[in-house]
Amino acid sequence: MSAALLLALCCATPVEGSAPDWNARLAPIDRIVAEGIEDGEMPGCVVLVGRRNGVVWRKAYGDRAVEPEREPMTLDTRFDLASLTKPVVTAFCVHHLAERGELDLNAPVADRLPAFGMHGKDAITPAHLLTHTGGLIADNALSDYRDGPEAAWRAICELKPLAAPGERFVYSDVGFITLGKLAEEVSGHSLDEYAAACLFEPLGMSRTGYNPPAAVRGEIAPTERQGDDWRRGRVHDPRAAALGGVAGHAGLFSTADDLGRFARMLLGEGKLDEPGSSRLLTPETVRAMTAPRTVPRGLRTRGWDNRSPYSSNRGDLFSDAAFGHGGFTGTALWIDPERDLFVVFLSSRLHPDGRGAVNRLIGRINTVAAAAVLCDVEL
Repeated sequence: MSAALLLALCCATPVEGSAPDWNARLAPIDRIVAEGIEDGEMPGCVVLVGRRNGVVWRKAYGDRAVEPEREPMTLDTRFDLASLTKPVVTAFCVHHLAERGELDLNAPVADRLPAFGMHGKDAITPAHLLTHTGGLIADNALSDYRDGPEAAWRAICELKPLAAPGERFVYSDVGFITLGKLAEEVSGHSLDEYAAACLFEPLGMSRTGYNPPAAVRGEIAPTERQGDDWRRGRVHDPRAAALGGVAGHAGLFSTADDLGRFARMLLGEGKLDEPGSSRLLTPETVRAMTAPRTVPRGLRTRGWDNRSPYSSNRGDLFSDAAFGHGGFTGTALWIDPERDLFVVFLSSRLHPDGRGAVNRLIGRINTVAAAAVLCDVEL
């Protein structure tokens, strides 16, 4: 179904002065998800759609696990977010430190991490790394991580850049591992501790964190088989796993509800629209983090995608201000401040056989959600 047809269907029978019928407007999501499950793209998922002042659509579909036993999906299922860790934790923490005057995003990373500046990396700034324009490779060898975090960091410091800062766009896990290390150096705390203190706890994201405890293992969607067991509560990304489960590029686990609170905070320009909520970032910092910036091959923000080779899950009707990100495990979060809209999609597309694919499906859901909002804009 085309974006134009979706928009026409959503707006076919408006009632002037009435509240939007979100169930009717977003009903096509049910069919899109059902098709994805039937086609084997994922065993199930959770979809959350909302605006600055609250959630308008919240559903769990299909199964959380199909092997070794079938388990129904639940709204409170925790997922391995994979690369959604980059914007939710690392970009947030780096901007939080910058807002406090503890970090200059335009100063060389090597000013705070001198060893990183070796072999021509001395001019790379946090701003470069946030937009994947630092000139670093996408991933260094897994063998660089086999001897633990300190040896892995030394291997990153020994890397030579592919290009000068700003010259190329290369989506880089190495860059965000470096940003995580930088946040730890500047804050004096591990990345998971700092994120918990400055983000998860004050925002009420009580089911979000790294290395979830064994007691909640049953609430977590498994990914692929690992030996005789399933990766469940153990991060799927091999480099994050080798770093002890805590890294700047991957490792975070969360729920749709918690990510919804995070999205609403950003739509509120740093403050959740709830009584008693505290401000986490200034509006100026949120705008600096989420504003589209031109990079080779597209537009990125400082931590998020906008329009680049990685935004195939964006959909067709978001505004130019929309920003979002996906995760390898089958996750995505897109936020559109101009439409006052966010969409959370969480699945474990790798379960059970690693063959699922959800980016096109996510894009279709995002288009439905944007069409539902545009009904009001068009009237």
